[in-house]
Amino acid sequence: MAKGPNYRVAFRRRREGKTNFYLRRSLLTSGRTRVVIRPTVKNITCQATNARLKGDMILAAATSKDLEKTYGWKYGTGNVPCAYLVGYLLGKKAAKAGLTEGVADIGLRTHMSRTYAALKGIIDTGIDVPASDEIFPPEDRLTGKHIEAYAKQIKKESKEAGEAAEEGGSATPVQFAQIMKNGADLAKISSVVADIKKKIDKDYA
Repeated sequence: MAKGPNYRVAFRRRREGKTNFYLRRSLLTSGRTRVVIRPTVKNITCQATNARLKGDMILAAATSKDLEKTYGWKYGTGNVPCAYLVGYLLGKKAAKAGLTEGVADIGLRTHMSRTYAALKGIIDTGIDVPASDEIFPPEDRLTGKHIEAYAKQIKKESKEAGEAAEEGGSATPVQFAQIMKNGADLAKISSVVADIKKKIDKDYA
């Protein structure tokens, strides 16, 4: 550990890698609504929040669990299409609450593909959040077409190698086993994303 009369111990949450206080201070003093995006390994949470002396005031919130419970999402909660839909749901909720603009609060920059996918979903609802188009994942990743293509490729390779399951089974890629167990068809994920967007639009029209 560094020593000396000028050494200052960092705040606990900074030492734990949870909060960048310098960035947080600039976001709070901006006076703008923060669009908070926090992905974990398996889930993602988005909030539109205003800073208050007594604590943050949440205008709207959406999580990947909302997609599962309300919209029947079965394709896992740790992927890019899910993050995009969570952002889209948050944007619609925030717009319903009267929000028209905000500033992105992406924390300590982890799981960036999903973070930017969620931000793209928010922006696609009409919320004005400054961001460069260069950071967003390609359209095929946002809609899940890359998952469809990869699953088909792995399945084909498995069959060619003679690893397909015996009669009554299938050559399901291991990384998609849980998704298939949930009854989700990987070949239809992009159409499911489009359908859920339509349902969200209808719910928050």
